[in-house]
Amino acid sequence: MPRFVATRPDTGLLSLPWDVPLEDWPEDQLVALPRGISRHVVRFVRVNGSVYAIKEVMEHLAMHEYRLLRDLERLDSPSVEPVGVITDRLDANGEALDSILVTTHLQFSLPYRALFSSTLRPDTVNRLIDALVALIVRLHLLGFFWGDCSLSNTLFRRDAGAFAAYLVDAETGELHQDISDGQRAHDLYTAEINLFGELSDLQEGGLLDESIDPLETVQSITSRYEALWKELTAPEEFHTDEMHRLDSRIRRLNELGFDVAEIDIITDWDGSQVRIQPKVVDAGHHSRRLLRLTGLDVEENQARRLLNDLDAFAAATDQQNEDEEIVAHQWLTDVFEPVVRLVPRDLRRKLEPAEVFHEVLEHRWFLSERAGHEIDTMAAARSYVDNVLSAKPDEKLTLPPPPVSEVD
Repeated sequence: MPRFVATRPDTGLLSLPWDVPLEDWPEDQLVALPRGISRHVVRFVRVNGSVYAIKEVMEHLAMHEYRLLRDLERLDSPSVEPVGVITDRLDANGEALDSILVTTHLQFSLPYRALFSSTLRPDTVNRLIDALVALIVRLHLLGFFWGDCSLSNTLFRRDAGAFAAYLVDAETGELHQDISDGQRAHDLYTAEINLFGELSDLQEGGLLDESIDPLETVQSITSRYEALWKELTAPEEFHTDEMHRLDSRIRRLNELGFDVAEIDIITDWDGSQVRIQPKVVDAGHHSRRLLRLTGLDVEENQARRLLNDLDAFAAATDQQNEDEEIVAHQWLTDVFEPVVRLVPRDLRRKLEPAEVFHEVLEHRWFLSERAGHEIDTMAAARSYVDNVLSAKPDEKLTLPPPPVSEVD
């Protein structure tokens, strides 16, 4: 009998054929979802209404990754949710089989190769790289050394026209109290090497826009990273009559989606110069505010866009001085929810509700520009559903024929 180590055990997992090598599992046990390239066999299963990713790997690696993902989960990091590890597996002949790491499938997420089902424009590729760089920075702020930064080890979710990146493979990772400059440099070097190979592979397959140079693209990773890292962590000096720069620094950090836990303020011997050192906490400034106001739990850029619409609603209804929670509830019931309900049931697998609302706002702007006057949100929503959403591919769980193994 296999041994189960789990934080949130699902009894339905017990009935799966753990005595069969994962690559030989019967089709009726599997859910077909887009998968990235992996060193190990990876499959998806549905159990009691939930979908899990299961990866076959040696026991010590499975336990290491499971414990590390649990630590990252406690730190509220952008990573997949660990469920458990299955060890002591034996096949029908009594031969030992590798262990299994179980994680929860991240809904509406896609591996990078699924995004390249057709040639992507350069700005879309740049948004993917920006999302990966932001993920590396966020992990480094937590003291996490990745060891194998790549697009293949990342999942992406759409986030108001951009992408939000999630760590999906922590096999080579380490969690420290603080990450060293050498570890940060190693992760960036690894990212450049891995991404050059991944983009070159896409180029060979004709899935990369001809204007994109893989070498030039990866060489920009370090500069993008250092710019964000400096904004989040670098000390700043200014004169005491420039204290407005302290508020400006906090505002810039908030615009990037980060909150400030505290700020160290040091003045020089005569009190004329001030040196500040922000202590930044994890990203999610806008998403936390939106969650507090409306109960909507969405990605950071989506939250920023929805909050902008909420502010516009308050201005349009002359409620700028009204209690924020009251206005937010009215916006939720009068604006957001009617738009979401307008999406037919058979189209709800296309995009998650917050992304639908963002795209409706984009569509409203396009229609208003074309018409020369402001278009009503509900009218724009009906046009979007009829003319745009219906043509999009499903990004939630689908059940096409089972995939062919992609083990390398």
